[in-house]
Amino acid sequence: MKHIIISIILALTCVFPHAETPMEDTPYMQKVGEADKACSNGKWEEAESLLLEALEIEPENPANVLLMSNLGMIQFNLGKDSLAIETLNEAHFIAPVSVTILSNRAKVLTALGEEEAAYNDYGKIIELDTTYISARFHHGLLALKKRDFNMAKRDFEFMEKNFPENDETQIAMATFKSSIGEYAEALPYYNKILLTTKEPEYYGARAYCNLMTNNLQEASDDIAAALELTPDDGELYLYRAALNKMRFRPADATADAKKAMELGIDPARAQPLMEK
Repeated sequence: MKHIIISIILALTCVFPHAETPMEDTPYMQKVGEADKACSNGKWEEAESLLLEALEIEPENPANVLLMSNLGMIQFNLGKDSLAIETLNEAHFIAPVSVTILSNRAKVLTALGEEEAAYNDYGKIIELDTTYISARFHHGLLALKKRDFNMAKRDFEFMEKNFPENDETQIAMATFKSSIGEYAEALPYYNKILLTTKEPEYYGARAYCNLMTNNLQEASDDIAAALELTPDDGELYLYRAALNKMRFRPADATADAKKAMELGIDPARAQPLMEK
């Protein structure tokens, strides 16, 4: 389940900083506060119910658009995908230049496989705020999936120029360089990522780059580190099969290729690595 942390109370306090009655004492804000607590505890159904009640109590409250944005993400967490999009669409209609709403909708659209619509939302965010790095990051990744390498390059080079130390910049550049076959150039980015983020996907990605640049010991070390974290990842066994074939260990390569297929890897990818 995807966790979305919301900060409704702080947002509403900013909207109404000079209210005569303490906002937390109104029924509306009581519901909002209870919803915020429910979200913090992962009680999504309770949070949804409380936000719907708050919207009913003060249907004309201008801060409702903030609640609707959060409500849409809560509904998404509950698996109510169509309802989540409907809620976020309504929020966007009310506040068309809210980058928060656009960002939330783009996340949901991406998860639902509606990548072109998500790509468009991220593009709108960038038009509204050129420094919104997370939106540019996802826009660039979706451009890569579309094989629009020029757009991806523009997004990622903007990130590197303006936010060189940002983690998303390192991931973006590593992904881009490896996607266009510049494996040696990708390695320094993966090295930097793995200094602080020791996730199996990055070990695996660096292992692939090391394989492609004939750094066999480094590839072996990365595959071993990744397998310690995710021992049932078929892609890693495929990499190890390739590594063993490069090291002229056909029996080991065959064993790893078979294991990769058992874990769901397409036989068309694994069989060429097997002993003839």
